[in-house]
Amino acid sequence: MGEGVGMAAPCSARRASRSRSAVIAMASAAPSNILMLGGTRFIGQYLARQLVEEGHQVTLLTRGKAPIAARIPDDTDESHAAYSDAVQHVAADRKDADAVKNALKGREFNVVYDINGREAEEADLILEALPSLEQYIYCSSAGLYKASHELPHFETDAGDPKSRHKGKLNTEELLEKRGVNWTSIRPVYIYGPLNYNPVEEWFFHRIAAGRPILVPGKGNQVTQLGHVKDLATAFRKVLGNPKAARQAYNISGERFVTFDGLVRLCAEAAGAPEPELVHFDPKAHDLGKAKAFPLRDQHFFTSIAKAQADLDWTPEFDLAAGLRDSYEKDFSKTGGRKKADFSVDDLVLKGAGKQAVPA
Repeated sequence: MGEGVGMAAPCSARRASRSRSAVIAMASAAPSNILMLGGTRFIGQYLARQLVEEGHQVTLLTRGKAPIAARIPDDTDESHAAYSDAVQHVAADRKDADAVKNALKGREFNVVYDINGREAEEADLILEALPSLEQYIYCSSAGLYKASHELPHFETDAGDPKSRHKGKLNTEELLEKRGVNWTSIRPVYIYGPLNYNPVEEWFFHRIAAGRPILVPGKGNQVTQLGHVKDLATAFRKVLGNPKAARQAYNISGERFVTFDGLVRLCAEAAGAPEPELVHFDPKAHDLGKAKAFPLRDQHFFTSIAKAQADLDWTPEFDLAAGLRDSYEKDFSKTGGRKKADFSVDDLVLKGAGKQAVPA
């Protein structure tokens, strides 16, 4: 497929960037009383704000260890104050059945957004505590698909019961068996400001340090990333949408990208020269559970055509603009959310006959 920067995804139309006011256009007929499981990190922070701005009542259920209304890069003083005043909180460990039951006793919610659920048992506790829900919206993962020679992945593709995301697959099956009006969102790789997973930050750290970038194989593996704000918008657009009843949706960017192309786009986002790319054979290095590259070493991408058709949704960010947004609003100000660790890089570089770069 070549080593270019990006490729057009099938069955999708390119759309110009929309204004924030357009993103927050009304999607559901009436305000909902929403319980969000999570909401203090990354996806939930952006989604909760969209829902509050749309006029819904949002209550976050968390353990109470993180600030409930921490400021995000897009906040103004006014928007942050408005969100802080509007969002509510219930403290409980969602894995503790008694705690969940007591925390939700006497409370009425008609919609649940399950942002941090990993296992079916966790969702089951919420369904037991809130038996009259109108909609259960679940953050699943495209990682649940069984590997296939045919791509892109469609929502009808088989799931992999041996995947590390099997808990997501089991949760979707539970929701269907329980007869709930459910909607499942399956992101591919998520990126953007506040990302606590080492996706774009992995590249930014190495680019900032002037280090060579390790890329497995020939670097022409094709993958797909979606911006967190586009993901939040898709989550919002399934709310009260009859087309989304008992449906799953792949959500990511419109275009695909090669590994080599992703490195180059990250460098462009950082305003840095194109870094040296060192292609290596992962099988030639015994790294145990350590990773020398942050993405799975295979072609991995999905069709988002179903979401575009059903939800009137198209990503606002192309990958180049989204990476700039992440770099400028987050990495350039924080230097990264996790400390850079180049020890695995140095092992691989040494094995490849390359001189390790001092930290």
